[in-house]
Amino acid sequence: MTTISIIGAGNMAAAIGTRAARHGHAVELMSRDTAQAQALADQIGDGATVGTFGDRPAGDIVIVAVLYAGAVDVVTHYGDALAGKTIIDITNPFNADATGLVTTAGSSVSEQIAAVAPEGAQVVKAFNLLFSGVLAEDKPVDVFFAGGDAEARARVAKLLESLDMRPLDAGGLEMVHALEWAGLLLVGLARNGAGFDIAFSAEPL
Repeated sequence: MTTISIIGAGNMAAAIGTRAARHGHAVELMSRDTAQAQALADQIGDGATVGTFGDRPAGDIVIVAVLYAGAVDVVTHYGDALAGKTIIDITNPFNADATGLVTTAGSSVSEQIAAVAPEGAQVVKAFNLLFSGVLAEDKPVDVFFAGGDAEARARVAKLLESLDMRPLDAGGLEMVHALEWAGLLLVGLARNGAGFDIAFSAEPL
């Protein structure tokens, strides 16, 4: 069993936290809104706990499950409390009508987070190509991820496998912006007839 710390208490935090708990992990929730975090912990059950926002997370893997606009500020706020942690960025930096991105190549949200993260922390983008409802179904699904160093990506791959997901490693931080564009493509497909119960997969021909 591994402790997974999740910063945030919204739909994605709920979906990831519930799935992690079902698969035997201890879940710690941290949010500026302690009451909302406690309500989510009660909803997840399975011993989910609430940590103090800004304190050192209990888990070696810390999932930043907030809107992209607040992700860098959250990591800045935690500062050295995240030293040595593997930070998973799940954000999609869409513009107001989700027709484009607010980031550019070389300045993805994960790269911005890495720039303010403390020494020894590694930032990996994952989960941004999954809708919360798909996560909540707890079915096998492919997860594309990128960022950090090889060791951090291996830790994320191990976590994903434990959640009955197939990890697909796309490479280092330079590949994260491609995942952000893929998130935009996924939403476009969902809005134009495919529905919000879809996910990308990679299968050999």
